[in-house]
Amino acid sequence: MKVLANDGISVNAVNILNKSGFDVYLDKIEQDNLIDFINLNKISVLLVRSATQIRKNIIDNCQSIKIIGRGGVGMDNIDVEYAKTKDILVINTPAASSNSVAELVFAHLFSGSRFLFDSNRNMPLEGEKNFKALKKNYSKGIELKNKNLGIIGLGRIGREVARIGFGLGMNILAFDKFTTEKRIEVEFNEQNAYTFEINLISFDEILKKSDFITLHVPAQKTFLIGKKEFEKMKKGSSIINASRGGIIDEEELIRNLDNGKIKFAGLDTFVNEPTPSASILLHPKISLTPHIGAATFEAQERIGEELANQICDFYKIWKDG
Repeated sequence: MKVLANDGISVNAVNILNKSGFDVYLDKIEQDNLIDFINLNKISVLLVRSATQIRKNIIDNCQSIKIIGRGGVGMDNIDVEYAKTKDILVINTPAASSNSVAELVFAHLFSGSRFLFDSNRNMPLEGEKNFKALKKNYSKGIELKNKNLGIIGLGRIGREVARIGFGLGMNILAFDKFTTEKRIEVEFNEQNAYTFEINLISFDEILKKSDFITLHVPAQKTFLIGKKEFEKMKKGSSIINASRGGIIDEEELIRNLDNGKIKFAGLDTFVNEPTPSASILLHPKISLTPHIGAATFEAQERIGEELANQICDFYKIWKDG
């Protein structure tokens, strides 16, 4: 049986699959050539991340595919429901990258609250001649401790964000349509863990009360944060999006950054990936990363292992059945 990991996979995952009798292809096949490659090599398992699109045309024209695996959480690049109608198993790795994404959220929070993203742009250019002026420009930073952190979406990543926030002494507010679970355990080390209670409130209350808002929801058909939502947000608050592009109305975000309603934004995902708008990329109040929430060595190891183990388990059940 053959596996194509079109967007890459960890060495450990390849070893797990090889030991179970799978041949693993690590070729990066361009989207237009994918159908021919799959059919020529009789690929049974197709593994992707966000770069490769698995749509109806691939599903219809590649009869050998039995499993489609997404390394990560969101599966909006895969026609999941259609694949299921063709008896194709679709899997992902929802637990593997939670910590990595959550840490990136706080990288943006620290960066924005102390102007690091802008300082790192200007210090190499002006630091030698305008050190005192730059020091004055960046002298009004804010601490995260005792601030209200509003989490929209309390799944695995949202809960990991809450854990880190509690550890920093932040007041955690959360909104989630699908959970009522308020208690969360925070492990500080192997010997010490404490249980905290999250303050679950309404969506509008999150907007009005939060000093910082972080978004952890799946892809949306319309903007979750648009003109009306920005109007409700606390003056001087900030917003982070490390979930999916298209959740924030970027034109409204820029307008509210320019008029001072929003202090700063941190974006890891964008409306027009992989070509974000120049107005977003050049804005002096936006901390930017190119959709790298799960891009840590540790997360990639966990993602690969989780995919490999799911594949092996499926084929073991299939053989036994």
